[in-house]
Amino acid sequence: MIKHFYFGLIALFFIACGQPPQRNCTDFKTGNFTFTAMVNGEEKETTFSRTLDLEVDEYEGKVDSSSIRWINDCEYVLKNLNPKNKAEEKPIHIKILTTTESSYTFEYNVVGDNRKFKGTAHKID
Repeated sequence: MIKHFYFGLIALFFIACGQPPQRNCTDFKTGNFTFTAMVNGEEKETTFSRTLDLEVDEYEGKVDSSSIRWINDCEYVLKNLNPKNKAEEKPIHIKILTTTESSYTFEYNVVGDNRKFKGTAHKID
């Protein structure tokens, strides 16, 4: 009985120690991307272009620009350059969680707000 317990424990250890998620964040610091989100039950697409210090978004025909401050290779803060209201003045913290060849999954929140949301952006270059 004890023999089976140790065998099970060792097997569980090897399963739990699998490969960590891929995070090649530097591949996504610059480029052109799309992001799709559900807004009021409708699927909406945003396209954006990012350089090391600027992100330009296009959503429903409107263009907006934000400055980028990189915290590390996988985290950055966006600050709207032309806010139209108080909500747009608040910076957004973005953390890349995993990457693939052509996309990355990220977590984001308004700085100071504990609610976090997730999304996936696809590189279109």
